[in-house]
Amino acid sequence: MWIVAAFITMICFGTNNMIFKWSTTNGLSKVHIQFIFYLIAFIITASYAFITGIHQMNIITVVLGVIIGILNANGNIQMSKAFEKGPASLTSPLVSVNTIIPILSAAIIFNEHITILQWVGIIIMLGSAVLIQYSPQSNGNNSIQYMPWLSRILLAIFSFGILGILMRTSSYLHIDSLNTLICMYGGGALYLCINSLFAKENWQKAEFKFGTIVGLLSIFGYSCYFFALNTGTASIVFPIVSLSCLVVVLGDCWLFKERLRSYQVIGVLSAVLGIILTKI
Repeated sequence: MWIVAAFITMICFGTNNMIFKWSTTNGLSKVHIQFIFYLIAFIITASYAFITGIHQMNIITVVLGVIIGILNANGNIQMSKAFEKGPASLTSPLVSVNTIIPILSAAIIFNEHITILQWVGIIIMLGSAVLIQYSPQSNGNNSIQYMPWLSRILLAIFSFGILGILMRTSSYLHIDSLNTLICMYGGGALYLCINSLFAKENWQKAEFKFGTIVGLLSIFGYSCYFFALNTGTASIVFPIVSLSCLVVVLGDCWLFKERLRSYQVIGVLSAVLGIILTKI
């Protein structure tokens, strides 16, 4: 069941990435959309906890949740800024490397046993995620700002990588996932509110609509994510979730009639092979 939850998380995160991709190409603010989705998600999770009865909240839960929320928001912001500074064809694959950090932590820090076949499957899935997102460009780009671009990528990798470790820590400590989500969305909303005030971007009505959709998908996706981490093998959950890029690519084919390139087809097939190997 936990692997199904991991796939649901992959689909939810991939759909959200599609919405982010579409919104930024249509002049909508990614910071505003994130703020709305964090705020909506916080209101829903806090209201649900108030109605059903919230479990005991402690300082560890609050700190972990807030840091997870800030890291997720910051990772998305840094990645979007990296797209502005350098080649998009390399930005996404490089940021995907962050998955290695929580996978290694699951094996080293949390002593998860991973078989040789599972390691092969994990490596194949990670390679597939990079391959699917890679988009070779024949024309040179002289406007690349290498140091700012590289620094944004490193910050995104660090944010997403540490986020994965903290989520695994939360499940390892048996912290109630609803409490973590409340703190995560509350902390992220506050962080994005501050970012929005500094950015001084104009608000648009569409940002509220798409922010709400992303918020609902985020709640469902992260609930499944915590369930998968609590009941399954984290070192397998992380690479499956990283294949959310597959949802974006297939969504582009369906919505925008884009055709899969030959290397992307290879990436899709190798991703399936990697998943099979992790289940043997």
